[in-house]
Amino acid sequence: MQAIVLAAGEGTRMRPLTYTKPKVMLPVANKPILHHTIENLVKAGIDEVVLVVGYKEETIREYFGEKFNGVRIRYVRQAKQLGTAHALLSAEHLLDDRFLMLNGDTIVFADEIKKLLDCELAIAVKRVDNPEDYGVVEVEGGFVKKIIEKPDVPPTDLINAGIYVFTDEILKFVKETKVSVRGEYEITDSITAAVKSGLMFRAVEIENWIDVGYPWDLLEANKILLSRVERRIEGEVEEGAVIKGNVVIEEGSVVMSGAYIVGPTVIGKNCRIGPNCYIRPYTAIGDNCHVGNAVEIKNSIIMRNSNAPHHNYVGDSIIGENCNLGAGTKIANLRLDEKEISVAVKGRIVKTGRKKFGAVIGDNVKTGINVSINVGAMIGNNVFIAPGAVVDGYVEPNSVIF
Repeated sequence: MQAIVLAAGEGTRMRPLTYTKPKVMLPVANKPILHHTIENLVKAGIDEVVLVVGYKEETIREYFGEKFNGVRIRYVRQAKQLGTAHALLSAEHLLDDRFLMLNGDTIVFADEIKKLLDCELAIAVKRVDNPEDYGVVEVEGGFVKKIIEKPDVPPTDLINAGIYVFTDEILKFVKETKVSVRGEYEITDSITAAVKSGLMFRAVEIENWIDVGYPWDLLEANKILLSRVERRIEGEVEEGAVIKGNVVIEEGSVVMSGAYIVGPTVIGKNCRIGPNCYIRPYTAIGDNCHVGNAVEIKNSIIMRNSNAPHHNYVGDSIIGENCNLGAGTKIANLRLDEKEISVAVKGRIVKTGRKKFGAVIGDNVKTGINVSINVGAMIGNNVFIAPGAVVDGYVEPNSVIF
């Protein structure tokens, strides 16, 4: 069966991480979000994936090629991101009579996908604590009655998980879909019209679904996926290093004496870890990274080619590619009053829902010695931070901080 995966968007809520790559290519447990999605599609029995691409599409094409994990990959370009219905219509010429459609920036597991594939027409629904933030689904007799986008008073806690089984009948309604109040052609409007005409979509409740909306959601997704890893040591572990629990160390990496690593944790290829460092659970370190002497990293994502080489603390943070933390650079992850941490994003304040949250650092960021980075700092790509500086709030890309 065929799957259509929507992967054209930039993911503006994910800035500063998406200045240099599309949201679907952000790594979780050392693999891009879209990698996890396609892996699960293959496990569920999908034999062809059509990727609808747009923003920085070359990174997606180069990574997945024309065949990935044994499945054929085809591409469609959505030149302007005008909504989910518009994205589906851009792939019309490649569609089979029946197909699965889903968003590339959510992670759903194979067993859940199989539930949907057993139905002729289906929509995945999930129970959540905050349905007002999603499209809420009203169900009657096991079938979808109505989808209401972000209602002030949700009639139910069931939300639309953005995974659908369609037949080509949906195209008639997609072509008739008007621009929504948000200025987009939305597939939920197409479905609403289809339901009114008599098409019946089975509401399939799923559990294992990870929605990644903001950078801090990457940490939760990372935690869930790392909890599934099994111990695998392919690199070199020197005498005197301690490896506890489910830790993955890829080939070419060296863990030096005095390093203390607690799983679940993954360390990519060709890394230098240690000596005398502490890597705590739920940490993912990408390829070609260096974690050096007197460094502690906890519950964080460190992307490839980045270094925390001397006397650094990184907690509950996300560090982009090609970054270097100067000696003594430390990232705070807990407010003094221990209240929920909020972040400043382009002039507005967004709550993270977390009491522990450090910083989000874009690609190609360099810090001098003894830099202090406060909780909730959002640092754009290509930023240089001078020795001894204190960083707080939102930092625009290409800035120099003194």
